[in-house]
Amino acid sequence: MGKKGKRDKKGKGAEKTLAKMEKKVSRRAKKEEEDLEALIAEFQSLDAKKTQVIETSCPPPSPRLNCSLCAHPERDELILFGGEYFNGQKTYLYNDLYIYHIRKNSWAKLDIPNPPPRRCAHQAAVVPTAGGQLWIFGGEFASPNGEQFYHYKDLWVLHLATKTWEQIKAPGGPSGRSGHRMVACKRQLIIFGGFHESVRDFIYYNDVYAFNLDSFTWSKLAPAGMGPAPRSGCQMTPTPEGNIIIYGGYSKQRIKKDVDKGTLHTDMFLLKAEGAGKEEDRWSWSRLSPSGVKPTPRSGFAVAAAPNNRCLLFGGVHDEEEEESIEGDFFNDIYFYDIGKNRWFPAQLKGPKSERRKRRRGRQAEAEAAGGEELQLPPPQGPLEIVKEVVAEDGTVMTIKQVIPGAAEDKDRSGSEEEEEEGALGQPVEPCPRSSAMVAVKHGVLYVYGGMFEVGDRQVTLSDLHSIDLHRMDQWKVLLEMDPKTQEWLEESESDEEEDDDVEGAEGGDEEEEESSEEESEDEEGEQQHPAVQPGEAQPQYVARTEQYWLGLARGHMGPEAKDKKVLKVAHAMAKTFYED
Repeated sequence: MGKKGKRDKKGKGAEKTLAKMEKKVSRRAKKEEEDLEALIAEFQSLDAKKTQVIETSCPPPSPRLNCSLCAHPERDELILFGGEYFNGQKTYLYNDLYIYHIRKNSWAKLDIPNPPPRRCAHQAAVVPTAGGQLWIFGGEFASPNGEQFYHYKDLWVLHLATKTWEQIKAPGGPSGRSGHRMVACKRQLIIFGGFHESVRDFIYYNDVYAFNLDSFTWSKLAPAGMGPAPRSGCQMTPTPEGNIIIYGGYSKQRIKKDVDKGTLHTDMFLLKAEGAGKEEDRWSWSRLSPSGVKPTPRSGFAVAAAPNNRCLLFGGVHDEEEEESIEGDFFNDIYFYDIGKNRWFPAQLKGPKSERRKRRRGRQAEAEAAGGEELQLPPPQGPLEIVKEVVAEDGTVMTIKQVIPGAAEDKDRSGSEEEEEEGALGQPVEPCPRSSAMVAVKHGVLYVYGGMFEVGDRQVTLSDLHSIDLHRMDQWKVLLEMDPKTQEWLEESESDEEEDDDVEGAEGGDEEEEESSEEESEDEEGEQQHPAVQPGEAQPQYVARTEQYWLGLARGHMGPEAKDKKVLKVAHAMAKTFYED
C-alpha cells in the first residue's frame, strides 16, 4: 500500500507540473499566435476566391515535408494534402490537394472551395463512410523565417464523393498541437501525444482523445495503468479488436537555460478497449515486450498498416548529438511488427524470380565443384556502415556516412528459408535513406513519397515516389525519380532586405496563385537547361550551377571561422571527387 500511495502521489505531482507548464507555454504562445493569425487570415482570403471545384492534370507536387498521404478507401488513388518546404532561408506552407492515380501513374490537382488553412505536421485518416471521408486534425503554421509557430486545434473532413470541405466545430477536443498521431478505430478517431512549441518554451503531450464519428463529439480518455511518457512522432496502429498500439517517438527536455536534451523512445504500449461500450473509463494501458529483431533507435520514421495483421515502419534518422553539431544517420529499411505474435522482424527483399533461380543454380554449381561438400554461407551480418571520405589538397577531410541494415535472422517471414537467404543477396534499386517520408498502402502495395536527408548544413527535400508489393517483397519500383542535386538551396542571410521579403516568400506556398515569384520560374528553366547528371558526367554548366551547393557543404563542415579561400579549395575538391567517382 505504501508503494502504491507513493506512485499515485508521484503521478499526481507530474500531472500538476504538466498543467503548470501547459499554462506557461499557452501564455507565451498566445502573443506569437495572435501575430500569425493575421497572416493566416490573409491566406484564407485568397482561398475564399475559389468558388468551384476544379480538377486538373498536373506535374507531380513540388518537394515538401510533413504533409499527409492517404489511400482512397474506394478508388485506386492516393490523396496528398498540405506540407512545408524550407529552401535555406524561407519556409513555405501548403494547403493544396493532390490526387495520385495509381493505375495511370499520374497526378491531378484538386481545387476545392473553403479548404483548411495552410499547415504541416497535421494528421489525416480516411474512413469509408458515404463514399469516403478524409479527416484532418491539428498541425502547425510557421512564419516565413521559421521562428514563430501557430498550432491548430481544428477538425476538418473532406467528403470525397461530393468533393467538399467541412469544418467540424465540436467542444472538448485536444489543445493545439503538431507531431501528434491519429488513427481511425471502429467508429472513432483516436488522437495521442504531440507537442506545442513557442519561441522559448515547448511541451510534449501523452493525453488521449476520442472523436465519435456518429455523434460528432469529443471525449478525453482516462485509461487505467501507466501509459507512455509524453512524446511526438510515434507509431500508432489500431488492431482488429479495436485496441491501439504505440511504439517509439521523440521528446526533449530542458536541462538548463537554452540547453535541451532529446530522447528517442523505443518502448511499446497497448491501449486496450475493455468492453463493447468503449466508455472513457473502460480503457487501460499496458506495456508490451515484443520479441524478434526490433528497429534500431530512430525518429522521423513513417508507419502504415500492412497485410497479414501487421504494421510496418520505414526509414527515419538517428541523430548523434555532439557539443556544437548534430550528425544524422538516415535509414531506408523496413521493419514489420506482427500484431498477433507481438514480434518485430526486418523485411528482406527476395528479388525477381528469374534472379533467384540464377542464384540457386549458381550455388548448386559451386557445391558440385567443391566435390559435394556443403556450401557454407556466411552468418547474418549486422548493420553495415559505409564511410566515404573526400580529401582536399590541404588535407581537410569531409566524411559522408551511411548505415545500411544487414540481413537479420528471423523465421517468421513469409516464404521458405531458401528465399530468405536469396533475399539477403543482390542489391536492387531502392529509395535512398531518408526521414519524414510519407507512406500509404493500397491493395497490399506500399507507396513511399518524398522525405528528407541532410548533407552538412543543407536539407534536401525529396519528391520521388517508390512502391513495393508487400506480399511478394521482390523489388522496389521507381514511379517518379528526382535528382536532389538540382534542388535550390539558399545560404542563410541576415539582411534587412530579405527579412522584408518574408511575407512574399510565405505566399509562394501555392504554385498556381499569383504570388509565385519570377525566381521560381527562372529556377525551372535552369533545371530544363541543365538536366540531371550522373557521377562521371562532369558537365561544366552543371558544376557551375551547383557551386553554391558545394560551398555550403564545405562551409558546414569547416565552420564559419574558416577562411573563404580554404573553403573554396575544399568545395572544389569535393565536387571533383564526386564526379570522378
